[in-house]
Amino acid sequence: MSDVAQVQALAQRITAEVGKAIVGQAETVRLLLVALLSGGHMLLEGPPGVAKTLLARCFARATGLEFGRIQFTPDLMPGDILGANLFNFQTSQFSLTRGPVFTELLLADEINRTPPKTQAALLEAMQERAVTIDGTSYPLSDRFMIIATQNPIENHGVYPLPEAQLDRFLFKHVLGWPDAAQERAIVAGQSGQSGHATPDRWGLVAQADAAALAAASATVAGLTLADEVVDYVVALVRATRETPDLAAGASTRAAVMLAGAARAAAALDGRDYVVPDDVKALAPAVLRHRVVLSAAAEIDGRSADAIIAGLIDATGAPR
Repeated sequence: MSDVAQVQALAQRITAEVGKAIVGQAETVRLLLVALLSGGHMLLEGPPGVAKTLLARCFARATGLEFGRIQFTPDLMPGDILGANLFNFQTSQFSLTRGPVFTELLLADEINRTPPKTQAALLEAMQERAVTIDGTSYPLSDRFMIIATQNPIENHGVYPLPEAQLDRFLFKHVLGWPDAAQERAIVAGQSGQSGHATPDRWGLVAQADAAALAAASATVAGLTLADEVVDYVVALVRATRETPDLAAGASTRAAVMLAGAARAAAALDGRDYVVPDDVKALAPAVLRHRVVLSAAAEIDGRSADAIIAGLIDATGAPR
């Protein structure tokens, strides 16, 4: 079996394992896999009660990643995330008490419930996979990944994430309500069940280990990205800066992340090369949180997704 085929088989096992507990979130799980294999983070936005937290727990269990969770609140402080050096009276020395960020898959639950000062505590961790406490840098796991959730911005008591932090998320994925058949399956599957909904209820087991994930990520990083596809990625990102419908476009980091994500998507489909359709499929999730609507577009009631879709249609893809 080729390396790419092994990546595809691993992804299929993880998807099937998560599917034992999660109904109707195949696209979300695929994006999570792409983010994991390309070294990215994911922002999930949606109303309460659509299984965002359960999805993160099940994904961690299926991938074999150590799971940590922070419930973001208005009074949360940066030290509550990173940890602190505390004085030990028995040894008369300071010792590091590590915060919940020292894990592999961190669920930043309702991240927009806390002020920007505390949100910013994650910036270094997201970009450098390290944190600095009292001037000393501490590395995080090579597999460190954040799944952040947030309520829609129009809800009361929230703090919109700063652009600098949004730019560090590979994807922003918007979750809606399940359709009628999916909702019935969820209700029927959990009716009469005692206890909380956790991966243990469905007997989820790890389908990967550190070595398998490292090998899969290395395979993804080595996939072919033709010059024509690179040009297409750059043209698409630059188009967001040139349209009058957007007051601010996507960054160069967005282009780099989109290219890396396209490699992972190709591997999940069993290919060792990237095609323009990989880029097209991922572009909305990569770009929607990195652009700012112009005043005219807001007045017209246009959405970022609609403008991005128009740019994808207008930007010529290589054949």
